Order: sequence, then structure tokens, then C-alpha cells
Amino acid sequence: MEPRFLAFVGFAAFIAAVAYLSYREDRKRRRLLRAWARSHGFAMTATRQTGWEREYPAYKLFGYGHSRHSALHLDGEVDGHRVRCLDYRYTTGSGKNRKTHRYAVVILDAGTPVIPLHIRREHVFDRVGEFFGGGDINFESDEFSRRFHVSSSDRKWAYDVIQTAMMDFLLAADVQHVEFGVAEVAVYRVGPLTGQRCQADVKLVKQIFDLVPAQVLAQLRGEPR
Repeated sequence: MEPRFLAFVGFAAFIAAVAYLSYREDRKRRRLLRAWARSHGFAMTATRQTGWEREYPAYKLFGYGHSRHSALHLDGEVDGHRVRCLDYRYTTGSGKNRKTHRYAVVILDAGTPVIPLHIRREHVFDRVGEFFGGGDINFESDEFSRRFHVSSSDRKWAYDVIQTAMMDFLLAADVQHVEFGVAEVAVYRVGPLTGQRCQADVKLVKQIFDLVPAQVLAQLRGEPR
């Protein structure tokens, strides 16, 4: 056999082995997720679902890229709030430049109106945006403003939500992205959804929502002071 043919066969075998190991790992992850869901009273739907950008139109994440869908999702309830955990993905580019982005997303139904607000870890490109007048909202805490990029069409809402207790919590927590929609709060991070990730972020999103001052939410509902 020619060396080129042998090299091709070897490469093909390597790709097949990688694909098989990835398939086995994904099946194992799904089994563990299903077990976690059963033990925590969540229902797991292990089918592809699209349309999240229509159900949650305020979330920036669900508007990125194309081929947007969840590979599976979990539905449950925590302290009277509906909670969803999504194994979400979208695609950018095509051909050789095609890339799939995966996120573990946890959404808490707030049970009250809120205003869109995005809080995420700051990165180097944000410095450039700030130089050209980007939309980052800064706070009295220099440390918080350095570590987090905050954007909202309603700056007063951002300041009402991100008070000292919230800043201290976010600085100490394992947070990548927090988004307030119109009646829900979400946390999400890069990577596949796992039972461990779902459990940690269900707790995290509930803690974040609980730190929003009650009087701020009451004002949004139009309740008298």
C-alpha cells in the first residue's frame, strides 16, 4: 500500500475514534443529567428545540448566530419559581469558518416584571469600546467596574439592581453572564450543560434574584410605597 493511502486510513481511523469517544461521553452526560433531573423533580426533554429567541426575545444570547437550538432542556420549580436549564448552541460562519458555540443556560421565572439588563465579565475589547464611548455602565466600586461590563437601556434600573450587596456577591461568585429579561433572570456560561452545572447555577440565579431590593420590584409592579 502507498504511504499516502496508509496515512489517510490512519487519519480516518483517528477521526472515527474521536467521534466515538465524544458520542460515548455525550451519552454518559445525558444519563447523569437525567438522573439529576429525577432526583430534583425536574422533567428532561432530550430533543432538539428551536424558537428560544421568540420565547425570550430580550436575551442577547438567543439572538446570536444561526442554527440556534437547545439539544435538551430541563423544566422544574425552585421555591415557587419555574426554572429551565438549557443545553444551548448556535453557529457562526460557514464552511471552514463554521463554529458551534455551546452554553449552559439556567432561566428563572421571576414572577414579576423586570427590565433587560446584561452583566458579564469584562474583556480586553471592552477597553476599546469605552475609549470610543461604548455603553458600559460604571459603578462606585472601581473593582466591580473593572471586572464586569454592564449594559441596559435603563441606567436607573441598573443602579437600582446592582447595589453594594449585589456587587459584593458577584465579585465573589463564579459568574460569567447574568441577564434580566422582561419577567425572568438567566445565568449562562460557555460549555455543555451537566447536572453539576445545572444545580450550581439554579442556586446562583436564585441568589441573584433574591438580592434585587423588594422595593425596586414593587415599584415596577406599580405598588404604592
